[in-house]
Amino acid sequence: MADGCEVVGVDCFTDYYGAAVKEANVAPLAGNTRFKLVRADLAEADLAPLVDGIDYIFHQAGQPGVRRSWGRSFEPYVRCNVLATQRLLEAARAADSVLRFVYASSSSIYGNAVALPVSERDLPRPVSPYGVTKLAGEHLTTLYAELGLQAVSLRYFTVYGPRQRPDMAFNIFIHALLEGREIHVNGDGEQTRDFTFIADAVDANIAAATAPATSTAGRSFNIGGGSRVTLNHAIHVLEDIAGKRAQVVYGPPQPGDARDTYADTSAARADLGFTPRWTLADGLRSQVEWMATSLPR
Repeated sequence: MADGCEVVGVDCFTDYYGAAVKEANVAPLAGNTRFKLVRADLAEADLAPLVDGIDYIFHQAGQPGVRRSWGRSFEPYVRCNVLATQRLLEAARAADSVLRFVYASSSSIYGNAVALPVSERDLPRPVSPYGVTKLAGEHLTTLYAELGLQAVSLRYFTVYGPRQRPDMAFNIFIHALLEGREIHVNGDGEQTRDFTFIADAVDANIAAATAPATSTAGRSFNIGGGSRVTLNHAIHVLEDIAGKRAQVVYGPPQPGDARDTYADTSAARADLGFTPRWTLADGLRSQVEWMATSLPR
Protein backbone atom coordinates (compact mmCIF):
# COMPACT_ATOMS: atom_id res chain seq x y z
CA MET A 1 0.00 0.00 0.00
CA ALA A 2 2.82 2.40 0.87
CA ASP A 3 4.29 1.80 -2.60
CA GLY A 4 1.07 3.05 -4.20
CA CYS A 5 -0.30 -0.34 -5.26
CA GLU A 6 -3.90 -1.42 -5.40
CA VAL A 7 -4.23 -4.40 -3.04
CA VAL A 8 -6.79 -7.16 -2.65
CA GLY A 9 -6.58 -8.99 0.67
CA VAL A 10 -8.17 -12.43 0.98
CA ASP A 11 -8.93 -14.05 4.34
CA CYS A 12 -11.47 -16.60 5.52
CA PHE A 13 -11.07 -15.55 9.19
CA THR A 14 -10.70 -19.04 10.63
CA ASP A 15 -11.20 -19.60 14.35
CA TYR A 16 -7.52 -20.43 14.97
CA TYR A 17 -7.48 -17.27 17.08
CA GLY A 18 -9.97 -14.51 17.80
CA ALA A 19 -11.45 -12.56 14.90
CA ALA A 20 -11.15 -9.32 16.90
CA VAL A 21 -7.35 -9.43 16.56
CA LYS A 22 -7.58 -9.92 12.80
CA GLU A 23 -10.16 -7.16 12.45
CA ALA A 24 -7.89 -4.79 14.38
CA ASN A 25 -4.92 -5.69 12.17
CA VAL A 26 -6.75 -4.87 8.95
CA ALA A 27 -8.67 -1.85 10.30
CA PRO A 28 -6.05 0.78 9.27
CA LEU A 29 -6.61 -0.17 5.62
CA ALA A 30 -10.41 -0.17 5.72
CA GLY A 31 -10.88 3.40 4.55
CA ASN A 32 -8.32 3.30 1.75
CA THR A 33 -9.84 3.23 -1.72
CA ARG A 34 -6.87 1.25 -3.03
CA PHE A 35 -7.58 -1.66 -0.68
CA LYS A 36 -10.27 -4.31 -0.92
CA LEU A 37 -10.86 -7.10 1.59
CA VAL A 38 -12.47 -10.30 0.32
CA ARG A 39 -13.71 -12.86 2.82
CA ALA A 40 -13.19 -16.16 1.04
CA ASP A 41 -11.85 -19.66 1.67
CA LEU A 42 -9.13 -20.51 -0.84
CA ALA A 43 -9.92 -24.21 -0.46
CA GLU A 44 -13.42 -23.84 -1.94
CA ALA A 45 -14.00 -20.36 -3.41
CA ASP A 46 -14.06 -19.54 -7.11
CA LEU A 47 -10.54 -18.14 -7.42
CA ALA A 48 -10.58 -17.01 -11.04
CA PRO A 49 -12.28 -13.65 -10.27
CA LEU A 50 -9.86 -13.05 -7.39
CA VAL A 51 -6.71 -13.38 -9.50
CA ASP A 52 -8.07 -11.76 -12.65
CA GLY A 53 -5.99 -8.69 -13.44
CA ILE A 54 -3.62 -9.29 -10.51
CA ASP A 55 0.10 -8.75 -11.13
CA TYR A 56 1.59 -10.23 -7.95
CA ILE A 57 0.24 -12.90 -5.62
CA PHE A 58 1.70 -13.11 -2.10
CA HIS A 59 0.38 -16.41 -0.80
CA GLN A 60 0.58 -15.90 2.97
CA ALA A 61 -2.56 -17.90 3.77
CA GLY A 62 -2.37 -21.13 5.73
CA GLN A 63 -3.03 -22.99 8.96
CA PRO A 64 -0.18 -22.06 11.34
CA GLY A 65 1.22 -23.72 14.44
CA VAL A 66 3.63 -26.62 14.90
CA ARG A 67 2.16 -28.01 18.11
CA ARG A 68 -1.47 -28.05 17.02
CA SER A 69 -0.76 -30.02 13.85
CA TRP A 70 -0.62 -33.44 15.53
CA GLY A 71 -3.39 -36.03 15.80
CA ARG A 72 -6.93 -35.22 14.77
CA SER A 73 -6.05 -31.56 14.27
CA PHE A 74 -4.07 -32.44 11.13
CA GLU A 75 -6.97 -32.23 8.68
CA PRO A 76 -7.18 -28.40 8.47
CA TYR A 77 -3.43 -28.30 7.82
CA VAL A 78 -3.88 -30.44 4.74
CA ARG A 79 -6.86 -28.39 3.60
CA CYS A 80 -5.40 -24.94 4.24
CA ASN A 81 -1.72 -25.55 3.47
CA VAL A 82 -1.85 -28.08 0.63
CA LEU A 83 -5.25 -28.02 -1.06
CA ALA A 84 -5.63 -24.22 -0.89
CA THR A 85 -2.10 -23.75 -2.24
CA GLN A 86 -2.71 -26.09 -5.17
CA ARG A 87 -5.98 -24.35 -6.05
CA LEU A 88 -4.39 -20.90 -5.91
CA LEU A 89 -1.44 -22.04 -8.04
CA GLU A 90 -3.86 -23.48 -10.58
CA ALA A 91 -5.81 -20.22 -10.71
CA ALA A 92 -2.61 -18.17 -11.02
CA ARG A 93 -1.38 -20.35 -13.87
CA ALA A 94 -4.67 -19.91 -15.73
CA ALA A 95 -4.60 -16.12 -15.33
CA ASP A 96 -2.78 -14.10 -17.98
CA SER A 97 -1.84 -11.22 -15.71
CA VAL A 98 0.21 -12.84 -12.92
CA LEU A 99 3.86 -11.81 -13.09
CA ARG A 100 5.04 -13.49 -9.90
CA PHE A 101 3.67 -15.90 -7.29
CA VAL A 102 5.42 -15.69 -3.91
CA TYR A 103 4.71 -18.58 -1.53
CA ALA A 104 5.16 -18.30 2.23
CA SER A 105 7.11 -21.35 3.35
CA SER A 106 8.76 -21.94 6.72
CA SER A 107 12.01 -22.89 8.42
CA SER A 108 9.96 -25.76 9.87
CA ILE A 109 10.68 -27.70 6.68
CA TYR A 110 14.26 -28.24 7.90
CA GLY A 111 13.46 -29.89 11.24
CA ASN A 112 16.49 -30.61 13.41
CA ALA A 113 19.35 -29.50 11.23
CA VAL A 114 22.51 -31.58 11.15
CA ALA A 115 24.68 -28.48 10.76
CA LEU A 116 24.13 -24.74 11.13
CA PRO A 117 23.49 -22.44 9.40
CA VAL A 118 21.15 -24.33 7.10
CA SER A 119 21.25 -23.58 3.40
CA GLU A 120 18.74 -24.29 0.67
CA ARG A 121 20.97 -27.20 -0.40
CA ASP A 122 20.33 -29.06 2.88
CA LEU A 123 17.86 -31.94 2.87
CA PRO A 124 14.49 -30.94 4.40
CA ARG A 125 13.46 -33.18 7.30
CA PRO A 126 10.39 -31.73 9.02
CA VAL A 127 9.75 -32.85 12.61
CA SER A 128 6.09 -31.79 12.67
CA PRO A 129 3.03 -32.42 10.50
CA TYR A 130 2.85 -28.64 9.99
CA GLY A 131 6.35 -28.67 8.49
CA VAL A 132 5.35 -31.52 6.19
CA THR A 133 2.43 -29.51 4.78
CA LYS A 134 4.57 -26.40 4.25
CA LEU A 135 7.13 -28.51 2.39
CA ALA A 136 4.33 -29.97 0.28
CA GLY A 137 3.30 -26.42 -0.62
CA GLU A 138 6.86 -25.71 -1.70
CA HIS A 139 6.93 -28.78 -3.93
CA LEU A 140 3.65 -27.68 -5.52
CA THR A 141 5.06 -24.20 -6.11
CA THR A 142 8.15 -25.66 -7.78
CA LEU A 143 5.96 -27.96 -9.88
CA TYR A 144 3.86 -25.09 -11.20
CA ALA A 145 7.03 -23.08 -11.88
CA GLU A 146 8.14 -25.91 -14.14
CA LEU A 147 4.84 -25.47 -16.00
CA GLY A 148 5.65 -21.82 -16.66
CA LEU A 149 4.29 -19.91 -13.65
CA GLN A 150 6.83 -17.43 -12.27
CA ALA A 151 6.74 -18.80 -8.72
CA VAL A 152 9.16 -18.60 -5.79
CA SER A 153 9.13 -19.84 -2.17
CA LEU A 154 10.41 -17.97 0.90
CA ARG A 155 11.38 -19.96 3.99
CA TYR A 156 10.70 -17.59 6.90
CA PHE A 157 12.64 -18.05 10.14
CA THR A 158 10.57 -17.15 13.25
CA VAL A 159 8.93 -13.91 12.21
CA TYR A 160 7.92 -11.50 15.00
CA GLY A 161 6.84 -7.90 15.48
CA PRO A 162 3.66 -5.78 15.72
CA ARG A 163 0.42 -7.61 14.81
CA GLN A 164 1.98 -10.98 15.63
CA ARG A 165 -0.35 -13.93 16.22
CA PRO A 166 -1.40 -14.13 19.89
CA ASP A 167 -0.23 -17.76 20.22
CA MET A 168 3.39 -16.89 19.32
CA ALA A 169 6.04 -16.90 22.03
CA PHE A 170 7.00 -13.22 22.01
CA ASN A 171 3.35 -12.15 22.10
CA ILE A 172 2.74 -14.38 25.11
CA PHE A 173 6.00 -13.39 26.83
CA ILE A 174 5.43 -9.65 26.41
CA HIS A 175 1.89 -9.87 27.76
CA ALA A 176 3.11 -11.82 30.79
CA LEU A 177 6.01 -9.44 31.40
CA LEU A 178 3.87 -6.29 31.16
CA GLU A 179 1.22 -7.78 33.46
CA GLY A 180 3.63 -9.26 36.02
CA ARG A 181 2.72 -12.88 35.29
CA GLU A 182 4.94 -15.93 34.89
CA ILE A 183 6.55 -16.69 31.55
CA HIS A 184 6.32 -20.39 30.73
CA VAL A 185 9.11 -21.74 28.55
CA ASN A 186 9.03 -25.15 26.89
CA GLY A 187 12.46 -26.70 27.48
CA ASP A 188 15.49 -25.15 29.15
CA GLY A 189 15.42 -21.89 27.19
CA GLU A 190 18.79 -22.61 25.60
CA GLN A 191 17.20 -23.52 22.27
CA THR A 192 18.08 -20.97 19.61
CA ARG A 193 16.06 -19.22 16.93
CA ASP A 194 16.96 -17.00 14.00
CA PHE A 195 14.44 -14.25 14.71
CA THR A 196 13.19 -12.20 11.74
CA PHE A 197 11.43 -8.86 12.18
CA ILE A 198 8.22 -8.48 10.18
CA ALA A 199 9.47 -5.46 8.19
CA ASP A 200 12.41 -7.53 6.96
CA ALA A 201 10.04 -10.34 5.93
CA VAL A 202 7.95 -7.80 3.99
CA ASP A 203 11.09 -6.47 2.27
CA ALA A 204 11.95 -10.04 1.27
CA ASN A 205 8.52 -10.52 -0.30
CA ILE A 206 8.81 -7.33 -2.35
CA ALA A 207 12.33 -8.34 -3.40
CA ALA A 208 11.13 -11.79 -4.45
CA ALA A 209 8.29 -10.27 -6.47
CA THR A 210 10.50 -7.81 -8.34
CA ALA A 211 13.74 -9.76 -8.83
CA PRO A 212 14.55 -10.98 -12.36
CA ALA A 213 12.64 -14.14 -13.25
CA THR A 214 15.88 -15.91 -14.12
CA SER A 215 16.97 -15.54 -10.48
CA THR A 216 13.81 -16.82 -8.82
CA ALA A 217 11.70 -19.19 -10.92
CA GLY A 218 10.94 -22.36 -8.98
CA ARG A 219 13.51 -21.64 -6.27
CA SER A 220 13.29 -21.52 -2.48
CA PHE A 221 15.11 -18.91 -0.39
CA ASN A 222 15.92 -18.71 3.32
CA ILE A 223 14.67 -15.48 4.89
CA GLY A 224 16.27 -14.93 8.30
CA GLY A 225 16.88 -11.90 10.43
CA GLY A 226 20.48 -12.63 11.37
CA SER A 227 19.51 -12.49 15.07
CA ARG A 228 20.13 -16.06 16.22
CA VAL A 229 20.05 -16.14 20.02
CA THR A 230 18.80 -18.39 22.78
CA LEU A 231 15.28 -17.96 24.06
CA ASN A 232 16.74 -17.03 27.44
CA HIS A 233 18.73 -14.21 25.84
CA ALA A 234 15.63 -12.94 24.05
CA ILE A 235 13.78 -12.82 27.40
CA HIS A 236 16.66 -10.79 28.88
CA VAL A 237 16.34 -8.33 25.98
CA LEU A 238 12.61 -8.01 26.75
CA GLU A 239 13.43 -7.38 30.42
CA ASP A 240 15.73 -4.52 29.45
CA ILE A 241 13.11 -2.99 27.14
CA ALA A 242 10.22 -3.28 29.60
CA GLY A 243 12.30 -2.41 32.66
CA LYS A 244 10.87 -5.42 34.48
CA ARG A 245 12.23 -8.72 35.75
CA ALA A 246 10.70 -11.81 34.15
CA GLN A 247 9.34 -14.69 36.24
CA VAL A 248 10.41 -17.64 34.09
CA VAL A 249 9.07 -21.15 34.65
CA TYR A 250 10.62 -23.98 32.61
CA GLY A 251 8.73 -27.06 31.45
CA PRO A 252 9.27 -30.05 29.15
CA PRO A 253 10.06 -29.47 25.48
CA GLN A 254 7.21 -29.78 23.01
CA PRO A 255 7.13 -32.38 20.21
CA GLY A 256 7.71 -30.85 16.79
CA ASP A 257 9.83 -27.95 18.06
CA ALA A 258 13.27 -27.86 16.41
CA ARG A 259 16.11 -27.36 18.87
CA ASP A 260 17.95 -24.73 16.82
CA THR A 261 17.35 -22.67 13.69
CA TYR A 262 19.82 -20.50 11.82
CA ALA A 263 19.46 -19.36 8.22
CA ASP A 264 22.17 -19.08 5.61
CA THR A 265 20.71 -16.16 3.65
CA SER A 266 23.54 -15.78 1.13
CA ALA A 267 21.31 -16.90 -1.77
CA ALA A 268 18.62 -14.33 -0.91
CA ARG A 269 21.28 -11.66 -0.58
CA ALA A 270 22.88 -12.52 -3.94
CA ASP A 271 19.78 -13.17 -6.04
CA LEU A 272 17.05 -11.11 -4.36
CA GLY A 273 19.13 -8.29 -2.95
CA PHE A 274 17.71 -9.08 0.50
CA THR A 275 19.58 -7.97 3.62
CA PRO A 276 17.84 -7.79 7.02
CA ARG A 277 17.94 -4.32 8.57
CA TRP A 278 16.42 -4.79 12.03
CA THR A 279 18.28 -5.83 15.16
CA LEU A 280 16.51 -8.03 17.69
CA ALA A 281 16.50 -5.24 20.30
CA ASP A 282 14.96 -2.71 17.91
CA GLY A 283 12.40 -5.21 16.65
CA LEU A 284 11.33 -6.31 20.12
CA ARG A 285 11.11 -2.69 21.26
CA SER A 286 8.74 -2.01 18.38
CA GLN A 287 6.59 -5.00 19.34
CA VAL A 288 6.53 -4.09 23.04
CA GLU A 289 5.48 -0.52 22.25
CA TRP A 290 2.72 -1.72 19.93
CA MET A 291 1.39 -4.32 22.36
CA ALA A 292 1.38 -1.85 25.23
CA THR A 293 -0.91 0.50 23.33
CA SER A 294 -2.75 -1.29 20.54
CA LEU A 295 -3.44 -4.96 21.10
CA PRO A 296 -7.05 -6.02 21.85
CA ARG A 297 -7.22 -8.05 25.05
